[in-house]
Amino acid sequence: MTDDTAQASSQLTAFRTAFKATAVTAKATAPSTGASSAPSAGASTGTGTATAASPDKVPFSVNASFTYNGQHTAWKYASALTVTRDSTTGEPVVAWAPSVVYPALKQGQTLEAGVTAPPPTEIVDRRGAVLTGAKYPSLSGILDQLRTRYGTKTQGTPSMAIEVKGSDGKAGTVLHALASGTPGKPLSTTIDATLQAEAERAVTTQGPDASVVSVQPSTGDILAVADNPAAGYNKAMLGQYASGSTFKVITASTLLSTGKYTPNSPLPCPSTITYGGRTFHNVEGENFANATTVATDFAASCNTAFISTANVLPDGAVEAEAKDVFGLGLTWNTGVSSWDGKVPAGTGSLKASTYIGQGEVQLNPLNMASVAATAKSGVFHQPIIVSPSLDHRTIAVAPRQLSPTVDSEIQSMMRLTARSGTAEPTIGTLSGDVGAKTGTAEVDGQTKPNSWFIAYRGDVAAAAVVPNTGDGYKYAGKIVTAILAAS
Repeated sequence: MTDDTAQASSQLTAFRTAFKATAVTAKATAPSTGASSAPSAGASTGTGTATAASPDKVPFSVNASFTYNGQHTAWKYASALTVTRDSTTGEPVVAWAPSVVYPALKQGQTLEAGVTAPPPTEIVDRRGAVLTGAKYPSLSGILDQLRTRYGTKTQGTPSMAIEVKGSDGKAGTVLHALASGTPGKPLSTTIDATLQAEAERAVTTQGPDASVVSVQPSTGDILAVADNPAAGYNKAMLGQYASGSTFKVITASTLLSTGKYTPNSPLPCPSTITYGGRTFHNVEGENFANATTVATDFAASCNTAFISTANVLPDGAVEAEAKDVFGLGLTWNTGVSSWDGKVPAGTGSLKASTYIGQGEVQLNPLNMASVAATAKSGVFHQPIIVSPSLDHRTIAVAPRQLSPTVDSEIQSMMRLTARSGTAEPTIGTLSGDVGAKTGTAEVDGQTKPNSWFIAYRGDVAAAAVVPNTGDGYKYAGKIVTAILAAS
């Protein structure tokens, strides 16, 4: 009963079949008071007869029921049709237009069952606590990455809805939800919500720019990641900084691994030393009278003592230790974007600079938290934030590991640093098995050095950097200590 049988048949049939309608009823609404009569026409979307409310307009209501993916919904809306005369027979017919199906449709538009994305994947910490960007701002970008990478692996179902399809084929306004999607099973991460909350708080206490990462030494699990400011670039995992004297953990490991040195071996600490044509000094030019052994030099963070070992260690030895034992520069597949560290081989003054974490050394809190974790466990465990079993990605494995003797010696030196060395003012009273190393990295163009601090306590390690501030224990040390105290 229309002037375009083909279009009417196609679109009205699609309304019933494409949306899995179980009932569709069109019912004329009451005519306006004083309206004149007009020929009647049946609304072919269902039962009932329309009565003209004006010479050519017939208002009616639609009541439709659907069962889609086992979900039942009802959709009610008001519409109208126009009655005209067939140009050949003169009989009254419905002037066909997309608006007969739904009043807002224009020429060229149709309705379709559209798929919308499943509800956002719920991401949880290692104990099942829900993680959100609102509660943990530093994780916002990381959570977005995780949903993008792994959302399809959680087996959620999409939503289905009746939506407008434009003449260009693109989906438009959603008019009615047919079936709600279901989120997939929660995506579990290695994050510890308690430590994450402490990390978020701690980075805000030490200036406008600060970053920290916490790692579990026995597994490589990333326990917390925080930046100040929280929004934007993830400096904690992607930043590239000179690591300063925190790198001496690796230099000391290289030296002790030769078997020619122990923590008690003599190693003078002059105020300056020249190597490769460049003169190096200690922070503020100190001459540490009590720093006379490898261990006391380490605890006092004597630059010149460790640079002097460049005369003993072959070129590339420290850089090889950084990669082959501590995993820096290997391809890390953490589960999100990360910078895996850069410790390029050098000679002359560049070699000496590397020994104290300067020169071309480029690392971040994620890398240095891993260094502290490796020193604690004796084995490099590549940091991860989601299990490799989720996507079968390849995890980096270091070719060598610390010998039990060297690992024990490194830990003894880090404990000495924590209890009576440069780290003591910040972390010295923290109970338990605690080891630490401070760092003060000079940066060209900055008025103050970058503050660095790495430490472990039991099976929790952490590293922080606070750029352009000062001594490691004064700024970064407070962040790390707060996290370890909460562990």
